[in-house]
Amino acid sequence: MILENDNNAPRRDKKGLLVGAKYIFSQDGLIDWRKMVKDKWLYPNPGKGITETDVSKMEDRDLCILLGGIKELARIRGYSSIDYSVAAPSQEYVVVTCTIKWIPNFETAEEEISFSSIADASFGNTSAIGGVHYLAPIAENRAFVRAVRNFLNINIVGKDELASLRGKAPVSRSEPISTSNKMIDPHGTLELFCNNIGVCSFDDFKIKISELQSNGKLNNLEQGEWVNFKSIDPKDVRKILATLKQK
Repeated sequence: MILENDNNAPRRDKKGLLVGAKYIFSQDGLIDWRKMVKDKWLYPNPGKGITETDVSKMEDRDLCILLGGIKELARIRGYSSIDYSVAAPSQEYVVVTCTIKWIPNFETAEEEISFSSIADASFGNTSAIGGVHYLAPIAENRAFVRAVRNFLNINIVGKDELASLRGKAPVSRSEPISTSNKMIDPHGTLELFCNNIGVCSFDDFKIKISELQSNGKLNNLEQGEWVNFKSIDPKDVRKILATLKQK
């Protein structure tokens, strides 16, 4: 893996853009990272039962992105380091936090940005073939995928994030999360749970909460100050988790 602080790292211009790369920009002048994803890295989400095969005709919510596409975006964007923190509350459950230090560019006012995302792997959300022996690597890949696509605002679920349930009854989502409360803060638990039910961005999360509020499922929540999961009052986090698990 070539990092941006290596001597043989790719050349970048004064704006922090990779020399020779073809960028697509949005109307506000920022890079449209979603449009930077090549069709070869996309395929229909197998859990949606979709018959359409032309990914260019499909909505983002109906697509999956391969790990290679995520790695390509990360390389083009540029980073100086990738670090992982691993927690294993039990032999059947692993949680990984991936922290990426993104190099400065014009989008970040020429400042380095550190961004983290978390992911889990358990006997309940991995396949019987790989999940028995490779929970940590699976969680590592999932955390990396989420760290990249959340930072670049890619609202397409990664193939590595898909839960592949075994033939036996799946592990209850509430139990492995609750047993790890000493390892993960409540906000991280909420983010994990939302990712596992297909709510893949904070904007999607706020839409989901608004729907629950309009249906009378959640009351006395103020979204005005919410900018990310960490900004939610811990008491509200517990209330939201309880409501989501009921659904």
